[in-house]
Amino acid sequence: MTEDSKRGTNWQDDELDAIVADYFSMLLLELSGNAYVKSRHSAALMAKIGRSHRSVEFKHQNISAALDELGMPWIPGYKPKLNFQNAIFDAIDRYITKHPGILEPAPIRKHEPPPPTTAFVAPPVPSAASGKMPDGLRRLVRKFDPVERDHLNRSLGKAGEAFVVDLERYRLREGNRADLARRVRWTAAEDGDGAGYDISSFNFEGRPRLIEVKTTNGSARTPFFITRTEFNVAMEMPDQWQIYRVHLFASEPRVFTVSPPLEGSLRLSTETWRASF
Repeated sequence: MTEDSKRGTNWQDDELDAIVADYFSMLLLELSGNAYVKSRHSAALMAKIGRSHRSVEFKHQNISAALDELGMPWIPGYKPKLNFQNAIFDAIDRYITKHPGILEPAPIRKHEPPPPTTAFVAPPVPSAASGKMPDGLRRLVRKFDPVERDHLNRSLGKAGEAFVVDLERYRLREGNRADLARRVRWTAAEDGDGAGYDISSFNFEGRPRLIEVKTTNGSARTPFFITRTEFNVAMEMPDQWQIYRVHLFASEPRVFTVSPPLEGSLRLSTETWRASF
């Protein structure tokens, strides 16, 4: 079938499966630091399925948007775009179900922290599209819940904490406080979880900074869990406690911070219940 004869028609499952598989092959190359040429992938795909460059490009952007909602990295250059054809969600579901390892792309090397002036960024601004998720995408996110995945991924959490320990020491040395940098403590690793924060650090004046690290491979908008203990410590020590939200960890880690009162910056909703007789 020629490109002209397909114009204005819905994509079929075999076409969607082909573009999703090709997208993930490029994403894995991107995350592993291997060179590839997006235009060559697009040309081969267009020849295989008979779709136009514009149609293929738009579908790539649809996939990026779905991965963004799934708390996953996406390919730079294919900026997330909405206006989905719902069938794309089923194709992504089929691919992830067959290749579950793609959900947790691991960095190929330990991340060295960038300069603090680069590492720290502003918190995300809610978009106008927030809360307008298509039903098919909502089902996909519910099945592969990014919040639950990040919460259970201990290796991701520990890697993010180690990154922040290095970043804090870097920040303090850059501020001529090498004495304080030497006293930064990875509390969660040395004392175990349960303190309500992961790292004990300082501001430049030497006042304590208690840091709870939340790490994701996804974008800054990816939600995260806060435990009751963390919330209580935030209320008890609001001048010391902070969240460091590490995002884009598999590609180019960046951090934004959230300070108490948490209700002033975050929308908090109940996700689990303690059940007893």
